Amino acid sequence: MLESTTLKFLTNLKKNNNKPWFEENRKQYDIVRMGFLEMVSVLIKQIAKFEPVIGTQAAKDCVFRINRDVRFSKDKSPYKSHFSCYFNKEGKKSNGAGYYLHIEPGQSFAGGGIWMPETIVLAKIRQEIDYNFKDFKKITGKPLFKKTFNKGVQSEERLVRPPKGYDEQNPAIEFLKMKSYIVSCSFSDSEVLSKNFESNVVKTFAAMKPFIDYFNAAID
Repeated sequence: MLESTTLKFLTNLKKNNNKPWFEENRKQYDIVRMGFLEMVSVLIKQIAKFEPVIGTQAAKDCVFRINRDVRFSKDKSPYKSHFSCYFNKEGKKSNGAGYYLHIEPGQSFAGGGIWMPETIVLAKIRQEIDYNFKDFKKITGKPLFKKTFNKGVQSEERLVRPPKGYDEQNPAIEFLKMKSYIVSCSFSDSEVLSKNFESNVVKTFAAMKPFIDYFNAAID
């Protein structure tokens, strides 16, 4: 269970996103990071009930660094104003689909799927959707799925025209134009700090599992 100090630290970090402030408050960062790692360890044990391979992973290997990669960004803020982790059967650097948790004051969510895969992987996914659109619709059309992920399948970027080899009249064209396949469920700050948060995140991931399996089967 996360403490309110975690959200407070992230709020303050967003207001003071610079190295001197961070170093002055490093002890507090170490405390809240440890709390996040402990929560991730709990999640791993619960996720392992339906994704056994993930149960062999260590929390530290699923958690992303707080430092930002600013090499190609106009925003040179050195730190992220959130904690995040990723659960994937092949580790957080895998090209496959997986489960993601994002903790940020006012913007926390549990999500998953596959984000901006490389060209060869995206081609396999599009082929699977084209061949097995019936299964895709069955997964995304289930009442629990639609209730949990009420924004549907999202993509930050999508093609204007159909990808090469596909027709505009293809019944799956809306999804074939996508470059990512993501679903998410938001959590308020009070929900994040509740004693039921971990179990609610796991329930969200469990509802997502058929969606994740669909993409990983296509890639494998």
